[in-house]
Amino acid sequence: MSYEKNLKEIRPSDQAAYEACRNKLNQIAKPLGSLGSLETLLEKIGAIAGSTKINLRKKGVLVFCADNGVIVHGVSQSDSSVTTAIAHNLAAGTASVCVMAKACGADVFPIDMGMKDTVAGLMDCKLMQGTKDMVTGPAMSRDTAIAAIETGIALVKEKKEQGYGILATGEAGIGNTTTSSAVAAVLLGRPVDQVCGRGAGLSSEGLVRKCEAIQNALKVNQPDACDPVDVLAKVGGLDIAGMVGAFLGGAIYGIPVVMDGVISATAALCAVRLHAHVKDYILPSHMSAEPAGQMLCDELGLEPIVHAGMHLGEGTGAVLLFPILDVALAVYEYAATFEEIAVEAYVAQK
Repeated sequence: MSYEKNLKEIRPSDQAAYEACRNKLNQIAKPLGSLGSLETLLEKIGAIAGSTKINLRKKGVLVFCADNGVIVHGVSQSDSSVTTAIAHNLAAGTASVCVMAKACGADVFPIDMGMKDTVAGLMDCKLMQGTKDMVTGPAMSRDTAIAAIETGIALVKEKKEQGYGILATGEAGIGNTTTSSAVAAVLLGRPVDQVCGRGAGLSSEGLVRKCEAIQNALKVNQPDACDPVDVLAKVGGLDIAGMVGAFLGGAIYGIPVVMDGVISATAALCAVRLHAHVKDYILPSHMSAEPAGQMLCDELGLEPIVHAGMHLGEGTGAVLLFPILDVALAVYEYAATFEEIAVEAYVAQK
């Protein structure tokens, strides 16, 4: 099924279930709303499930791996060999996100969306051996961008069928803070120097090169801000497009998808621009240290609950939300209620 037909299947999450979850939380013997954003997240998950019964026992992390042709302009400290090295670590289960996910009881699924090299142990969804240099023309064709989106949708469908109750998004690919900055600049209507950061640790000179490369790419390609697929094809990356599909898939198949940092947030905004109700199915996790992080979250109207100055990528920030949700869910399911302790329930004050 084409992604356009998939979009027609997206509906708002169940607001009656949202209110029912809130009512259940309000019956717990504690001050109303005292778990803050954790309560909001549980209510949102209940609305996605359409029930007060929340099952997050089986957790997965989709890590989209891809290379980016724009790195020939010195926009990163590293070349594509580092993408390959990270992919080997992902396959071996020794990458940072794998170690963190294991500690949280989550499974990691690394996906080759478009790496230059091929690494055993990754899911083979390769569409290109790295995108083209966006400074000289489109990073990929529109058809390729759509294929990447549809791949992300299909992966969510597969994981839902395998019994996963929640998915996190991650990525790996040298140069992807450049592509995400380009996409964010277009969608947010912001100057490049406001959204572009140092990524994995660029020098001041490198940051200048990075901004110039993005500005030149935007000038050459003239991406249409009203058409997220056009923006992805011209100045995006295959990892970003795959994550767009993952967020759309969450809305199509009714499963919460956790947003990671700035690259994931860029994909989330693309998905929401394709269909506004997708926002109902996205859970924010942490605030990226990259400049565009706060801007993207503000535009999405999503407030991350972890503020740790992280900028590692791979989905590490998204994975941090898993144990936080588990703790909140334990209170939701097992804490004493006002009725059980024979105390009059709190009433919301006007």
